Amino acid sequence: MLVAPARVPATRRLAATLYGYAFLTDLVLLYPLYVLLFAGTGLSVGQISSLFVLWAAAGIVLEVPSGVWADAVSRRLLLCLAPLLAAAGFALWVLLPSYPAFAVGFLLWGAGGALRSGALEALVFTELERLGAAGRYARLIGRTRTAEVLGAVGSGVLAGPVFALGGYLAVSAASVVTCLLAAAVAARFPEHRPSPPAPVPSAAPDEPGAGGEPGKGPGDDEPGWLGSLRLGLREVRADRRVRAAVLLVAAVTAIWGGLDEYTGLLAADTGMAEVGVPLLLLLVWAGVTVGGLLAPLGERLSHRGYAGLLVFAAAATAAGALLRHPAGFVLLAAAFAAFQLATVLADVRLQARIAGSARATVTSLAGMATDLTIVAFYGGYGLLAGAVGNPVAFAVAVLPYLLVALWLLIG
Repeated sequence: MLVAPARVPATRRLAATLYGYAFLTDLVLLYPLYVLLFAGTGLSVGQISSLFVLWAAAGIVLEVPSGVWADAVSRRLLLCLAPLLAAAGFALWVLLPSYPAFAVGFLLWGAGGALRSGALEALVFTELERLGAAGRYARLIGRTRTAEVLGAVGSGVLAGPVFALGGYLAVSAASVVTCLLAAAVAARFPEHRPSPPAPVPSAAPDEPGAGGEPGKGPGDDEPGWLGSLRLGLREVRADRRVRAAVLLVAAVTAIWGGLDEYTGLLAADTGMAEVGVPLLLLLVWAGVTVGGLLAPLGERLSHRGYAGLLVFAAAATAAGALLRHPAGFVLLAAAFAAFQLATVLADVRLQARIAGSARATVTSLAGMATDLTIVAFYGGYGLLAGAVGNPVAFAVAVLPYLLVALWLLIG
């Protein structure tokens, strides 16, 4: 779709704000060091693991309510609040280092992630649609994921020198500053609220697609939090295509997103010295970066091509892990590039199928499904890896992607 010349500056401003926000959100220098901070304070591995559970639980519980809030109040407001909550948590960790403070910090961090999830995608797609540039969504979101990876890489590069200069206090202060900058950038997001559709008295309340649009009906003009929740749930329940897109996001994102946390252990199992492990992880991050940048090309894939992309990613992951050699990380990087591309395309498909005004709510439902799947994956992977080792666990873990590919082919 062609974008009118007068609207090109608005699209560029949206893109610049989006990339800056994504980069700053992940440029948190505490990321590479916070586990060491916890251990140095005297926490056991079990206590640290319990903090991760609290973090995940906060995201799961607040995912859908925050998406509904974004639809009912303001998506931009939530994007501003999200990094502020994270900043408060990071400051608490260093000022009052103790298990209770770490727990509260993780709850704040998880809440911030939930506020951002759903609201960001919904705001960007709505603004692009208003500008007649919805076709650019895949390009923007793909580059956004790349900006996030670059932010994480930047935190890994800067954390060591900053820690050497001022210890955890300096690292925490830098993390808080980047969060505050992210909140300031979020305030520059444009936001035009979609007008609620007029009620259609002649349609039955549970009749999907009343008025010619899927997921809309007489209650669509109901204001407030509860109305937004009902709209989102109704659209997922009434429109099979939206429901399938929600499930696809969770199915594609969860497994490789969980495996990413174990790539360091897999690298160590190759026999690589500790000093070389970060180089192998950098190779994987490079693959993820490339995958995000390939999003515009990936939009050309048919259902069969998308299914083939998942099969390739699963096969490359299994082969790279079972090779048990550093060279296998070349295959792993290619696999994670394909997984990142597939994740972006799944999000594009979901946003394109949402027709109602509760876009953030529906997107958050997909996020909650993803989070629940990841938590289940962590438990299953831990048991599997303990029994057969990381290389075999990686290979077994990606087998569900073959089922997802089959579902796409016959669906």
